[in-house]
Amino acid sequence: MREQQDGLAESLYWLIRLRWFAVGGVVLTTLFADKVLGLGLDYGKLYSLAAALCAYNFLFLLYLNRVRASDRPDLPVITNRLANSQIPLDLLSLAALLHFSGGPENPFAYYFFFHMIIASILLSRRASYLQAAFASVLFLLVSGLEYSGQWRHYCINGPGFCFLGEGSLPLLGSSAAFVSTLFIAVYMASSVSLKLRQKEATLRQANLQLKEKDKIKSNYVLRVSHDVKEHLAAIQACLDPVLHGLTGPLAPGQEDLLRRSYARTEKLLVFVKALLEITRLKLSKKIETGPFSLLKTAENAVRLVEERAGEKKIKLAWSVAPGVDIINGAQIYIEETIANFLANSIKYTPEGGSVELAITDEGEKVRIRVTDTGMGVPGDDLPHLFEEFFRARNARATERNGTGLGLSIAKEVAEKHKGSIWVESQEGKGASFYLILPKNAD
Repeated sequence: MREQQDGLAESLYWLIRLRWFAVGGVVLTTLFADKVLGLGLDYGKLYSLAAALCAYNFLFLLYLNRVRASDRPDLPVITNRLANSQIPLDLLSLAALLHFSGGPENPFAYYFFFHMIIASILLSRRASYLQAAFASVLFLLVSGLEYSGQWRHYCINGPGFCFLGEGSLPLLGSSAAFVSTLFIAVYMASSVSLKLRQKEATLRQANLQLKEKDKIKSNYVLRVSHDVKEHLAAIQACLDPVLHGLTGPLAPGQEDLLRRSYARTEKLLVFVKALLEITRLKLSKKIETGPFSLLKTAENAVRLVEERAGEKKIKLAWSVAPGVDIINGAQIYIEETIANFLANSIKYTPEGGSVELAITDEGEKVRIRVTDTGMGVPGDDLPHLFEEFFRARNARATERNGTGLGLSIAKEVAEKHKGSIWVESQEGKGASFYLILPKNAD
């Protein structure tokens, strides 16, 4: 429902923008008719109409901004009323412009058809037909009053060529064609618009069903993963004392098999924990946030990986810009994300390379960047890097162990904080991972 409200409001903004162009068009056309063509029109009234059009368009804009900012519960009713009131005003303005610039002879009378199309897009089918009826009445009224002489007719075709001076038959024929075309335009445009709305509603419903199914799937994965984790932890608890000789000495073959079983169980436990983590993040609409020290968080993340960096003789550097310290967010998730960036960079950077963590101030946000001199990411893999279970092909070839969930979790963390995340890389020349976070995430 909220999407429909926003869609109608955006359409009204679009209509307001079109009206600014219309104001400019009226002014320029009037200037051209006066200075170049020298037509005998009432230019004062035409400029006054342009000013009136400008004024009510400005008032519509102010009112629409106000009601959207207030987030009122009756916003759908208000936007619908605005849509239904703007088009009749435009039709009245157009009819007045036509009267003072040639009446039914003015080729700009065809602009009525544009309003019928706009009405068919914004309004219901019934309301669109009512607008067509109103436009027909206006056109027939202007034509009839000018033909009968009750209103002055401003002839733009020159003496002896006035359309209204050739009898009633041409007027009746053109009026019948004009009115019938208005209704045909509404029928065709509203038919297309109705089909599009039905299709949009179907897609919206399908999207809701997919979200519900994804939620059910995630709940199932959460329960199963939790149970698997418990069993794996129990297996490890049983293997550990045996491996450490607490149940008696082991033959070399037995010890080797147990160590391999323990290692596999440990890797599987890491995978299950990551799966649990991303599932919890996806299911939670909001994460608990609070103030914490980003400086301390970065320091903790570096400590988690510096031993591995030392083993590979990788130069690990990190810096936090002066003044960047306390921010609001989910500290544990942000620490895990920074540590994951660093661990990935160290894993895929050859011995003797370098990895750098830099946190900089971006006003209302902070930028976290991890840059390495590793293998980089192939160009065709970059768009998929944050997808669940995805691993770049050169990463799979270099390191068999990996869940493909670390960067997916990082993406969920960024989205939950209303931040952004991306990677820049060139294969063979290293990679830079970026995480932008608001200082006051709620």
